[in-house]
Amino acid sequence: MSASDIPAVHALECRLFPVDAWPLQMFHDELAQAETRHYLVAELDGGIVGYAGLMCIEPIADVQTIAVIPECEGRGIGSALLTRLITESRRRRAADVLLEVRADNPRAQELYRRFGFEQIHVRPRYYRDGVDALIMRLQLQNAGPPPAPEGTGATTDHVPSMEADTP
Repeated sequence: MSASDIPAVHALECRLFPVDAWPLQMFHDELAQAETRHYLVAELDGGIVGYAGLMCIEPIADVQTIAVIPECEGRGIGSALLTRLITESRRRRAADVLLEVRADNPRAQELYRRFGFEQIHVRPRYYRDGVDALIMRLQLQNAGPPPAPEGTGATTDHVPSMEADTP
């Protein structure tokens, strides 16, 4: 993700997370912290259809955000984004990858479970609308290879292009 992607990413953020959307400035602040952050976008036909971000302060990596537009769900884009975040976590020598997911989002929970994430905690009423957050963890030393993207049987080489700023 580059600074020029932020307006489009923020528009998607507001569309996909209307209750808890990040302010525009937060994306700029996150990209400015390249030593501990890694953000990328997924593109299809020249448009951004998904994005993801990671914070990594050894030994913990934390998925800050991951999103795919509803029209592109089931094409393996979320799997590809998550694969890239896990790969970056390993590159940065993280032992564990943590994330928070809404308790009312079973599709995302299933994606994370397919990658080996396990629920370790619940944060009651974490989100502004009162929904709980499930805290999930992937222990990288126990993690096998990522699964093939859902719905395609393809590897991450066969999904839309992704761009990332690398520190």
